[in-house]
Amino acid sequence: MYVVFLSVSLSWGQWSLQQALEPWDGTGRLPVPFITQKAGADHVGFLQGHSGSVTCLDFSSNGKYLVSCADDRTVRIWSTKDFLEREHRCMRANVELDHATLVCFSPDSRAFITWLANGETIRVFKMTKKEDGSFTFTAGPEDFPKKHKAPIINIGIADTGKFIMTASSDTTILIWDLRGEVLANINTNQMNNAFAAVSPCGRFVASCGFTPDVKVWEVCFGKGGDFREVTRAFELKGHSAGVYSFSFSNDSRRMVTISKDGTWKLWDTDVEYKKQQDPYLLLTGKCEVMEPCRIALSPDARVLAISSSTSITVYNTRRGEKEEHFVSVHGQYITDLVFDINSRYLVSCGDRAIRVFHNTAGYRAVVEEMKGMLKKTTNEATRERLQQQITDAQNALDSIYAKKD
Repeated sequence: MYVVFLSVSLSWGQWSLQQALEPWDGTGRLPVPFITQKAGADHVGFLQGHSGSVTCLDFSSNGKYLVSCADDRTVRIWSTKDFLEREHRCMRANVELDHATLVCFSPDSRAFITWLANGETIRVFKMTKKEDGSFTFTAGPEDFPKKHKAPIINIGIADTGKFIMTASSDTTILIWDLRGEVLANINTNQMNNAFAAVSPCGRFVASCGFTPDVKVWEVCFGKGGDFREVTRAFELKGHSAGVYSFSFSNDSRRMVTISKDGTWKLWDTDVEYKKQQDPYLLLTGKCEVMEPCRIALSPDARVLAISSSTSITVYNTRRGEKEEHFVSVHGQYITDLVFDINSRYLVSCGDRAIRVFHNTAGYRAVVEEMKGMLKKTTNEATRERLQQQITDAQNALDSIYAKKD
């Protein structure tokens, strides 16, 4: 039995990551990316601390922290509250005799799982308090057993805390319980997996690969929390070539996909799939595609970002228009691209620095959408609420651009 500590109901008293984080006194400097004139105000800066290439990023479900892993044998946790400050507090966890290539927060943000490059397995870390009152991260008593036969492409934890997902580059996705026992083995039948993920709602797992579609399954549990089965939910069909990557909105009602065919697509996945209702294609956009390629949908689904090689492009999902273009963001290929839970920041990694950008396209989308709704409503309470949202978004934009003047 492989006992780990990922339960949402963990009791930690007054301990928190905020207490554990300390400023990192970095002195190294990395080249600032070339950014098009329109996007000049978006670049917040970079998080320094890793001495090796950063390979994976994940925001905590409460939006307060960002976790990163690198081939320097460390995992670092950053406070998003400090993104705009000169010094960035981070807490470091060492990966003994190995390094992590993938990392993912537990739902309560007080533990994380990693995929070990050499050990080829899951290792769990939880935050503990030492005798001197300081905090550290401690690895679980045993790593998960080795089950995959091909390299791992992604890992994930359901926000419900009920299961862990690991996906390999062949056609295998494994669903695990929190004790390290395999609950289900999914064969995607896609010749190879390029990407896989757990939906933010914690109900679905999805994969894409050589075939021109994205397959989505529901992981089903009984009322008592016992695992029942994995069943096919729906598919996203419409691309004419293999799909590189996909992303969910925070409520899992929207998805975006990017394909080798040079297009991205926005989908309405809020459907009654048990009644054979298929997802709706809402929008298709053309884009430049260079491997490696990733796509990220903002949690509120108002904008999407695509990383292609070393550059990033941001699109408005309402009109499909290009909003921002960030050229040569990293000195190496971009390995991960994520929005924070509040749709305020876009973060990327690819070399030993983590780049942070303001989501100005998202703020502009809020202003545009709310102004359109304001014209159509006559209810005074609704008008006041919409006007407040417009004011808040505009003030955020004004503050961002004022700091760059």
